Amino acid sequence: MRIAVIDMGTNTFNLVIADHNQSHYTILHHDKFVVKLGEGGINLNIIRPEPFWRAVDYIEKVLEVVKAFEVTQTFAFATSAIREASNGKLFVDTIDKLFGLKVEVISGDREAALIYSGVKSAVTLSNKKSLIMDIGGGSTEFIIGNNDEIFWKSSYKLGAARLLEMFNPPEPMSMECLTAIETYLNKELSSLDEVLKEYEIEELIGSSGSFDTFAEMICHRHYFPEMLVGKTTFDFNLTYLASLHHRLLNSTRTQRLEMPGMIAMRVDMIVIASVFVQYILNKYGISKVRLSTYSLKEGVLYQMIRK
Repeated sequence: MRIAVIDMGTNTFNLVIADHNQSHYTILHHDKFVVKLGEGGINLNIIRPEPFWRAVDYIEKVLEVVKAFEVTQTFAFATSAIREASNGKLFVDTIDKLFGLKVEVISGDREAALIYSGVKSAVTLSNKKSLIMDIGGGSTEFIIGNNDEIFWKSSYKLGAARLLEMFNPPEPMSMECLTAIETYLNKELSSLDEVLKEYEIEELIGSSGSFDTFAEMICHRHYFPEMLVGKTTFDFNLTYLASLHHRLLNSTRTQRLEMPGMIAMRVDMIVIASVFVQYILNKYGISKVRLSTYSLKEGVLYQMIRK
């Protein structure tokens, strides 16, 4: 059976198409569509008219790709921007009416569980506990798990697009703004503090998104550009990651666009994401970081073969 999974995120709509049987799946196609669904309304819990209809247009483009691959069944999931929006139901009803596509609006808890499954299918986990971090546009999910189970998971309204609109940082980032962001994270993540007193973690695993861009930029600067081709995981050198963070903090948008390995769709949110990651590493004394190129959509595939 050939299936498509559409992850309708706050900043991007992600598509994966795979051939699937009861025990295995083979990915045929990945695609990303920069939608910016939360633009101008993410912190007001509304989808503004322009991004609303822009997203509708992109769904039509996504479904054209799905049709070209002769997909048997399509699954669509909506996350933070849509589940928090007062007109989120209107949006999914509009998609259903125009295209006959049923969109499942999932909770943050289910989103975290799917991310764990995606990471588990990309990265070799051990019996020791890892902290998984997925920075979305509207929310960030944290999961503590090992190769056998999830011990704890939570979704926070701390997505990069949400933080970007909230703080509107100057370029380059000022020390005052950096301090304000870190102070806010410290307050909002108090429950994570308590959990990490209970569970001893071995590493941080960054799930796709901004972590993909960090890896691309580090490979371009310190290794070679093709290093990540065909790989689903990557071990970060923390010195290189810290150096990249320093460059991003001191950059303008124009300068970032010229940095080798920068993915254009991430250029506006990558600084906030880097601040968030370094905050987590420094606060919890984490000395090992890995990338998982798989996330929610691959988690759907993984859970389907595990049924």
